[in-house]
Amino acid sequence: MKRITQLPMIMLAVVMLASCNRQVTRINPDQQVDLSGRWNDTDSKLVAEEMIKDVTGRPWHNNFRIENDRKPVVIVGYVQNKSAEHIESETFIKDIEREFINSGFVRVVSNSVFREKLREERAEQGEFASPETQAKWGKELGADFMMFGVITAVTDSYKKEKVVNYKVNLELTNIETNEKVWLGDKEIKKYIKN
Repeated sequence: MKRITQLPMIMLAVVMLASCNRQVTRINPDQQVDLSGRWNDTDSKLVAEEMIKDVTGRPWHNNFRIENDRKPVVIVGYVQNKSAEHIESETFIKDIEREFINSGFVRVVSNSVFREKLREERAEQGEFASPETQAKWGKELGADFMMFGVITAVTDSYKKEKVVNYKVNLELTNIETNEKVWLGDKEIKKYIKN
């Protein structure tokens, strides 16, 4: 009976000892760290950087500038994760938006979720802000192109070895004509040995 009552105390002591051994070290956010082999922040930044470099260097961009005498306006829509892993697509979308904006080749507008929040704020300003500081209605920038994408992953494993091939497909479509003006893909293959 005494052994049964001591068991929770022993388990608690083991947990406390295990937590005492944890070490946390601050590292550079740009440093590449792969602990599990799964999709991570480095993959997201790398894919976004390379794909936006590709899309901004293709003919659609110059064609639009010649025809319209201005930068194209782009909205990054939905990126669907069709892999078996949990991949935070919102993080990847933010990496794409950042690369687009930093390229200086396009203007980027908020997607539908953020536009709704901005419209709610504008409506509240109309009620509560002084007239000279209110954001005006009807000044939104309309997008010319919309980007969609899909993330997939194929896994091959044998005993303690595994190869995961991630593939990201993105496409850019003219909102007015539905014409696809750019298709791109990027693969990341990882070999993981336990």
